[in-house]
Amino acid sequence: MRTKQEHSPAREKLFEAAQTLILEKGFAGTTVDDICKASKLTKGSFFHYFKSKENLGVRLLEKYCASSKEMFACGCCQEEKDPLKRIYGFLDYMIGMSKKGGGKGCLLGSMAQELSDTHPEIRSICCRGFSEIAAHLESDLKAAKAKYAPKASFDPKSLAEHFVTVLEGSMLVSKVRKGTENKISGVEHYKNYLKALFGR
Repeated sequence: MRTKQEHSPAREKLFEAAQTLILEKGFAGTTVDDICKASKLTKGSFFHYFKSKENLGVRLLEKYCASSKEMFACGCCQEEKDPLKRIYGFLDYMIGMSKKGGGKGCLLGSMAQELSDTHPEIRSICCRGFSEIAAHLESDLKAAKAKYAPKASFDPKSLAEHFVTVLEGSMLVSKVRKGTENKISGVEHYKNYLKALFGR
């Protein structure tokens, strides 16, 4: 009897195929047959790793959130000592990712929009994923406020959560328009807003 391997090539192929299809067709519009066909694997392979399409959706979203968290932690000027420069480096990084990513959208945002009302577990994962994105920015916003704008009235937590709204909303509109312009400009406008708040 085969044992389930957490990082097996077959499992990764199923994840990759599912993510592409969900971004293109939505979760409800993607079937197990679609995923198997796109990954060139059998249903036996699918059900060896996942109990159901819903189970795959949960595991895929968890994997996506973990990868995003790691990407933010490793790729965004963490060696920079100045918190405001780290923030601007992070935003420039996100702008660069937007240019590379085209109009495919965000799996977290797509699944949140489609499934939050019907799948409590997925809603919970999405909520945690958005919170982790905001938390990545919040700590630096607090430090930058203390250093550069201690008397300013803005709340770092709310400002970090606003970034999530800007990012996800921009990606949604960009997906509809099939381009990166709106996605990039949304993050750029947020960066300009921060420059106005901090005066630098």
